[in-house]
Amino acid sequence: MSIPAQTPSPFMLTPIPPEDGPKLPKPPAGKVFDRPPEVTSRAKKKDIPEGMWTRCKDCGEMITNKELETLFKVCPKCQYHFSCTAKERLAWVTDEGTFEEMDANLVSVDLLKFKGVAAYTDKLKAYQKETGLKDAVITGFGDIEGHPCGLAVMDFGFLAASMGSVVGEKITRVFERSTKKKLPIVAICASGGARMYEGMFSLMQMAKTSAALARHAQANLPYIAVLTNPTMAGVMASFASLGDVIMAEPQSMIGFAGARVIRETTREELPKGFQTAEFLLERGLLDMIVHRKQMKSTLASLLEFMA
Repeated sequence: MSIPAQTPSPFMLTPIPPEDGPKLPKPPAGKVFDRPPEVTSRAKKKDIPEGMWTRCKDCGEMITNKELETLFKVCPKCQYHFSCTAKERLAWVTDEGTFEEMDANLVSVDLLKFKGVAAYTDKLKAYQKETGLKDAVITGFGDIEGHPCGLAVMDFGFLAASMGSVVGEKITRVFERSTKKKLPIVAICASGGARMYEGMFSLMQMAKTSAALARHAQANLPYIAVLTNPTMAGVMASFASLGDVIMAEPQSMIGFAGARVIRETTREELPKGFQTAEFLLERGLLDMIVHRKQMKSTLASLLEFMA
């Protein structure tokens, strides 16, 4: 039985014979499924000039240095408090033109002839050149919203504000002179602890500063301690923890030994937030946590009340 041939539909496309069609180049073998080359822009991003921006260590926000200065070096997004110098703190806290520095020319001496990776005298010279300070604390007298007081402001940028003979002597002198002048004292503390390069001479400063504060307290004169990030070891174990009012900046690390040393000694896991200002406020070591931009007004209010 023969099958009749189908009548071609008018809508069917007639295939073009190969010889009549367009000549298309054949793709090379193995290249059919390769990804096409990425198109990259030749335009280069403009380089950001160095020294104009700072990245927040906590949230990663990029902040112009000019804006950061107007915000007391506090991140506008997460309120992280950047480290700052003693001179900056004095400018923020005291009334303009009122601060008079004392004992500015006291310089540390290498009594032990300490030798390590670098000699103590070499380290002192390097930090003096870098910070423009003779040592890790600035002391003197000034006004805070019209209230005269003795001031001791530590600078962590100078050998981690470690307390050696000069630091202890300058702090003791401003305590004693404030007692003699019947003035309150404000100490803004930041330190990694005692200065190992001076050995026992450094440890003696703990007793010396504490004794000067005891005489100040006997005269019924107020003492306010401000703890910043970090305030540790010998400084925390002496004058930093003896304030009639003890306040701290947010998120400051405060304690004696470091968390790792404590963990290895006790063989226990430490609680969350251990040694932070917020942790210590909850447990009664601190009286208050004060934002940096409110520090001056808070100190003025306390001085007015306590005086």
